[in-house]
Amino acid sequence: MATLDEVLARIDANQEAALKRLFSLLEIRSISADPAYKDDCEKAARWLETELSSLGFSASVRETAGHPMVVAHAKAQRRDVPHILFYGHYDVQPADPLDLWESDPFAPRLVQGEQGQRIVARGAADDKGQLMTFVEACRAFIETGGLPCDVTLLFEGEEECGSPSLPAFLAQHKPDLVADLAMLCDTNMWDRDTPMITTMLRGLALEEVIITGATRDLHSGLFGGAAVNPIHILGKIIADLRDDTGRITLPGFYDGVEELPDEIAQQWRALGLDERSFLGDVGLALPAGEAGRSVLEMIWSRPTCDVNGIIGGYTGAGSKTVLPSRASAKFSFRLVGAQDPEAVLESFRSFVRARLPADCAVEFIRHGASPALTLPFASELLSRARRALQQEWGKEPVLGGSGGSIPIVGDFKRSLGMDALMIGFGLDDDKIHSPNEKYELKSFKKGARSWARVLSALSG
Repeated sequence: MATLDEVLARIDANQEAALKRLFSLLEIRSISADPAYKDDCEKAARWLETELSSLGFSASVRETAGHPMVVAHAKAQRRDVPHILFYGHYDVQPADPLDLWESDPFAPRLVQGEQGQRIVARGAADDKGQLMTFVEACRAFIETGGLPCDVTLLFEGEEECGSPSLPAFLAQHKPDLVADLAMLCDTNMWDRDTPMITTMLRGLALEEVIITGATRDLHSGLFGGAAVNPIHILGKIIADLRDDTGRITLPGFYDGVEELPDEIAQQWRALGLDERSFLGDVGLALPAGEAGRSVLEMIWSRPTCDVNGIIGGYTGAGSKTVLPSRASAKFSFRLVGAQDPEAVLESFRSFVRARLPADCAVEFIRHGASPALTLPFASELLSRARRALQQEWGKEPVLGGSGGSIPIVGDFKRSLGMDALMIGFGLDDDKIHSPNEKYELKSFKKGARSWARVLSALSG
């Protein structure tokens, strides 16, 4: 087998051809949400199948109820090496509004940016450019002697419209997809020079509450003061959910929430996030969560309870003096660690019922729940990936969290029993889902080199 230096040199030598291949994929209008582009999604899947087959992968397009999946397998020359499942998606968001693009979103081009050239096109960062960094790393290994790990590739065509076909596909094809570790590329770096491994994803529980009082809306002059107002009840419930320090008051809410390991807490503090600038960019100045917690802690490693919408009474122009018959609100809970979504929702329902007058009724509508996910910090595979990224970038990678959720990671854990290593090379200013989406040429090149180092390190 070739040395790692030889593989990296091959990646460097392949750059011009690699960019042409990426441009060919970016030209395909694989917009999964719009049925008008169904054939384009099929075309992108077939493009990937052909490309992977030419590299020696056993590749196939697998049909689903929606857009097809692409599955490919390749073996290492050595035995007793890790088996890696790499996931990406070939579908993209719609390009609207088209008038805000500086050029055709499906005519990729290189543009000079502030710190180097960038690739501009729909899907450049999300996720075609990212997935092709891994393909190009595999290409360099194969062209210089063979892969260091057994590799399975799973490329999806419905990520941008909620992955409706994915759970059933994972269940049906489980024997074909199970590996030692899953890897995803649909994440960002800390900044343009500092890599990041996303090790924590917050879970999510969603609940709608509808409180009903009188059988109809009432005149506030005739009934005001005597009849209950469901908006007042709902407002009291919302106010009671937090204490004066910003902690959530639901009984048992913090069960399963652990403090950060000292090493991680110190690393986050050393990142020097300008909290005033972070909030200032959206017109705010003061952190509003748990007292004594940094912004990074609050968005990466602490749970939340938020009200996402309130409906009740008259909301049209002018005034209408009514006591509404009902009021409703939508709540979301971001969960961390070992918090149990079902226990959180049951505690919330009991909390609401305890504050309900005897002559009012409440209805709960569930909108989904999933647990948080954390990659064990003591994982040997995580340690190897950290060292590999540091060798490429010259900086210790940030072990970060994600304030949001990436459903596929939960699906891999629940359906296939696999942890996921989330390494991506996107940047916060890549404008994914927006006009003039871009992917830094540096991210594309060093992303492929990084994956080569990671694969080599994981193989031992």
